[in-house]
Amino acid sequence: MVSPVQRLYETCKDVFVNSGPGVVPSAEKIERLKAALDMMVETDVGLRPNMPYFKSTTYDKTPKITYLHLHECDKFSIGIFCLPPSAVIPLHDHPGMTVFSKLLFGEMHIKSYDWVDSLPAEPTPIANPLDKGLEDSTGLRLAKVKMNTEFRAPCKTSILYPADGGNMHCFTARTACAVLDVLGPPYCDPEGRHCQYYYDFPLANISVPEEQKGDYAWLKEREKPEDLTVVGALYKGPKIVSSIFNLFKNSCRFLTLRR
Repeated sequence: MVSPVQRLYETCKDVFVNSGPGVVPSAEKIERLKAALDMMVETDVGLRPNMPYFKSTTYDKTPKITYLHLHECDKFSIGIFCLPPSAVIPLHDHPGMTVFSKLLFGEMHIKSYDWVDSLPAEPTPIANPLDKGLEDSTGLRLAKVKMNTEFRAPCKTSILYPADGGNMHCFTARTACAVLDVLGPPYCDPEGRHCQYYYDFPLANISVPEEQKGDYAWLKEREKPEDLTVVGALYKGPKIVSSIFNLFKNSCRFLTLRR
């Protein structure tokens, strides 16, 4: 019997067969991968909410986040972020990627942005010049809020695209939670696909109605936040076999041993 994780892997292989920077899979393939993820729960990947990953060990620091690596190749990657309550994955981007995020359990707030290039504006953010290291308005770029929503499992998979759908996003754990992420293609520093972090600031001058100003913000690149701690841990759930042929071969071997 094929496990949900193996089924996810096989689906990803087909969906991302032509994966590359800026390449978005067809609508049919996106729906197929989304459907596979929508059905998955924490037990499918060997997780339980009472595991140590989901507990804060200190109360005076930002909770650390644990990352479980399931698979990575040049076409796609699969991994799980395990967040204790109040843990935050700061605002960051996914250059040239199509990203699927499935909340396996818990409650999480997601805020995401897309770049705006068509509205004239003067970069005059309402912010203390010394706040968050902002010393001037250099490098500010206008973005529009795509999502600012609370999610509670079970819920549907979120999808973002290279140029829309909320390519820059921030995760805040309201409770302990786990997020299964699929990226195609994966991050790759040598190819220029590194994770860029951002500050976001309220607006001052922009040619939109006053009531819509909350839908926009200025984003400014920043270094990786010093208080962000992501540690790797060994994934102990159902294993991924590199091909169905190997899976069939292993199953036959198991049945032979049982006899």
